[in-house]
Amino acid sequence: MEKKDYLDLYREMVVIRRIEERSAELYQKGKIGGFLHLYIGQEAVCAGIGSVRQPQDRIITAYRDHGWAISSGIDPKFVMAELLGKVDGCSGGRGGSMHMADVEKNFWGGHAIVGAHIPIAAGLALGDVYQGNDEAITICVFGDGATNIGFFHEALNLSKVWNLPVLWVCENNQYGMGTAVDRASAVSEIRQKAEGYGMRNERIEGMDVINVRKNVSRVLDTIREEGGPYLLEIMTYRYRGHSMGDPERYRAKDEVKKWEEEDPIGIFRRYLIDEDVATEEVLDEQDAQAEKIVQEAVEFAEASPDPEDETLFEHIYTEPTPVDYRGYALEKISEGK
Repeated sequence: MEKKDYLDLYREMVVIRRIEERSAELYQKGKIGGFLHLYIGQEAVCAGIGSVRQPQDRIITAYRDHGWAISSGIDPKFVMAELLGKVDGCSGGRGGSMHMADVEKNFWGGHAIVGAHIPIAAGLALGDVYQGNDEAITICVFGDGATNIGFFHEALNLSKVWNLPVLWVCENNQYGMGTAVDRASAVSEIRQKAEGYGMRNERIEGMDVINVRKNVSRVLDTIREEGGPYLLEIMTYRYRGHSMGDPERYRAKDEVKKWEEEDPIGIFRRYLIDEDVATEEVLDEQDAQAEKIVQEAVEFAEASPDPEDETLFEHIYTEPTPVDYRGYALEKISEGK
């Protein structure tokens, strides 16, 4: 990367952190409703993957999606507006925290139901195969808790049977809600669950954005060259509770403190200084720019209007358009031909 790329990546991680911190404040003030799942501590995963995926690569994730929305290219203003349920939000204020999306950026959304998006990812990849998008990879992100349900196993099985170009990414942040991984999973490493399907897999450390970039770039190249699915378990940690209503009684304060000492933003900051990419002063300037971006996002969101009541039932259904897959046009099928 060029120096500007490094600084942009650093600033993006800080923006994600500050967006989440401001979101917590706004939630406590009653300006954000519903559920709110913060991404604090996991920034290196989405920033690292977002920096190496290609424009044709799809990303789909679960409900802890604010960081993924930003790393996919959605303006923080539209992310914050969506959090506040405003008309200028990336989902028109209809989805809120758990349903951010922008298909023009190939970000196919956050999904609220645990694991429900995993088979959708297989469908996205199958669609690319049908349409001859040979260089496209679907990157599907989920938590460790989602690997214990049927959606996960059904989708992984079919992705291997059909040799679909999917990078399955498990963000293992050590807990499924308030349950430690080793109390809910029969195997100690989530990546082992791919073995039953004869699928390539590995586990990597996810608190260092450079490490994430290097390994994910290598895996994406492998999928593009050889085809087929790949399961990547990325070890990370969330510093806040599962959601804003989490009393956090299930983990020791010393454990959280230990992980906070390996803060992904701090690790990257030290790397940039040690490698003479940037000085403390330059990075402080990036911090200030991030603060300004987030403040402007909050002001934009608060000034954005609420959706009108009469639009409540808009965008629920869509009119189907004929699509030709493998030479069979749907309009011909509808005519009985």
